[in-house]
Amino acid sequence: MDCDKREMEDVMSTALPPLVEPAAELTKEEVARYSRHLIIPDVGMDGQKRLKNAKVLVIGAGGLGSPALLYLAAAGVGTLGVIDFDVVDESNLQRQVIHGQSDIDKPKAVSAKESVAEVNPYVDVVLHQEQLTNENALDVFRGYDLILDGTDNFATRYLVNDAAVILGKPYVWGSIFRFEGQVSVFWEDAPNGRGLNYRDLYPEPPPPGMVPSCAEGGVLGVLCASIGSIMVTEAVKLITGIGEPLLGRLISYDALEMRYREVKIRKDPETPKITELIDYESFCGVVSDDAQQAASGSTITPAELKAKFDAGENFELIDVREPHEYEIVNIKGAKLIPKDRILSGEALAELPQDKPVVLHCKSGQRSAEALAALHKAGFSSATHLGGGVLAWAKQIDTSLPTY
Repeated sequence: MDCDKREMEDVMSTALPPLVEPAAELTKEEVARYSRHLIIPDVGMDGQKRLKNAKVLVIGAGGLGSPALLYLAAAGVGTLGVIDFDVVDESNLQRQVIHGQSDIDKPKAVSAKESVAEVNPYVDVVLHQEQLTNENALDVFRGYDLILDGTDNFATRYLVNDAAVILGKPYVWGSIFRFEGQVSVFWEDAPNGRGLNYRDLYPEPPPPGMVPSCAEGGVLGVLCASIGSIMVTEAVKLITGIGEPLLGRLISYDALEMRYREVKIRKDPETPKITELIDYESFCGVVSDDAQQAASGSTITPAELKAKFDAGENFELIDVREPHEYEIVNIKGAKLIPKDRILSGEALAELPQDKPVVLHCKSGQRSAEALAALHKAGFSSATHLGGGVLAWAKQIDTSLPTY
């Protein structure tokens, strides 16, 4: 009995009041549209009016942003902000369901706005066709009640967190990779006194190159819908003040095992107070200092690599990607030696001592890390291909597929 009482008190202490005030009214058309919400006692007219009055910013109209925007719009969130500076690529369509074939090469933010209008014409969509930076983040965030972050790089994640903390904004965070996803809610100034932020979960970013992005490691397309829908569920709960939000809890989903796990997150008393935005590229070391130093003066362009081939130069081209990537596309004549085998030293004996080595990966980051290891191992003449196989396919051999 005492245990049950403690559990009930714990649940009650995590409950939060509604995030926004209700709108004055719903129109006749809105009542008809949202009728399935209105007949849920926990939502009702009051909850739907709060959704109408809410302003939610979605960072990125990509894998997680796509289902999030569609379901936020369908739920009746009155104002949706979309920040995205990218354009739709064919490789996006496997998972970014807000875009279609006819949207290829169109700005993602514009494509998203058009799709939202088809889902719900009563939603006001505000476009921010720019990259989120430490110079504009605070100004962009100020106009919104809630933020949804589904970005796939650590620099932006820490930027979103710190800007939200400074402004006292709550945000829903989601992350996906291959068959796994994670979701949580962060709100430093939560009114229930249990506030915490992303740095309480991850005080420091992982070393550069340790965690591949979705572009490097891939993602099961439908996982975006699974995680994105949880993010929207949390947004609706925060806006309307119903249920128990994921504040202080992290949900981990494994699609292969079809299993959800919950991890408790506690406030870290050692977490430094966030008072200003910093240089997040440097903080996260998108490319390590060693890799930057190695690449400086040892990077060749696709045109320069082609010239080496055309001149019949004697050199060894090494592809440091993974075997499954090599099967998708490869530069003719390249030898596959995955980066980790170079970093561990295992593959050093397979490299030629009597001719120059040129490394390449997908976009240049992994090959720069491998290049640093080769320089330290005495391969001082080694170089790498800036932009990787993507740049080669775009500038030299346009018959090659990209991924």
